[in-house]
Amino acid sequence: MKKIHILIELVFTVFMAVGCASYKDIVYFQDIDDVVLDPISSKFEAVIKKDDRLAIVVSGPDKTVTAPYNLTLSEAGPTGGYSANPEQTTLSYLVDVNGNIEFPILGTIHVEGMTRSELVRFLTRKIGEDVQNPIVYVSFKNYKITVLGEVRSPGTFTIESEKINLLQALGKAGDLSLTAERSGILLIREENGEQHHYKIDLRDSHLLDSPYFYLQQNDIIVVPPSPRRVRSATAAPTIWSTVLSSITTTIAIISLFLSIK
Repeated sequence: MKKIHILIELVFTVFMAVGCASYKDIVYFQDIDDVVLDPISSKFEAVIKKDDRLAIVVSGPDKTVTAPYNLTLSEAGPTGGYSANPEQTTLSYLVDVNGNIEFPILGTIHVEGMTRSELVRFLTRKIGEDVQNPIVYVSFKNYKITVLGEVRSPGTFTIESEKINLLQALGKAGDLSLTAERSGILLIREENGEQHHYKIDLRDSHLLDSPYFYLQQNDIIVVPPSPRRVRSATAAPTIWSTVLSSITTTIAIISLFLSIK
């Protein structure tokens, strides 16, 4: 019986050695203690792009004066770049294919490439030429990111704060599964009308200083499976035959040990 116990322990040890991923495959930012990082920039701000929807509200001491600078339901619609979404209380401006919006009284405004605060300052200055002390509020209505692949809860997520980093996005998706490839995260981003992709290694602490740590609206993150996960999925059709074969072999070995005893 002692020999049987030794045999079982040996087989268990071999399976554990083969099946378990190593520390270097799993842990994030393994070199964090050895890397000198720059101070976190507080100036990060999303840039307005084509197809963005912007909620813009103009207010001030005299609401009757600022009212003409705000959209109304009669003005909203696909023509002129306006959008009235019945699920939203604030009407939004759609940034058209030329990067423009049609703004009441001011007309066509090229907003692509501006940050939210830059647009606020621009509108405050222009409206301030006719209105005393205007207050302008601008926000994104469709700031979304998508996380796919080897995460626990893949999907598309609406971002309220208009600022999110890669770790926060993965957190919204339930974090990576143990079978995810940490060194091959794919970031797909549209820049100047073209699709670009970047490979990201979550084990490398220099990511915290990279231009891809903070995400932009409509970014897509794809988490690939590890080679071990791919191999196991490929072997799935034959797994039951392998299990049965292993059981048969184990029974034969145990019988042999019993006969020797």
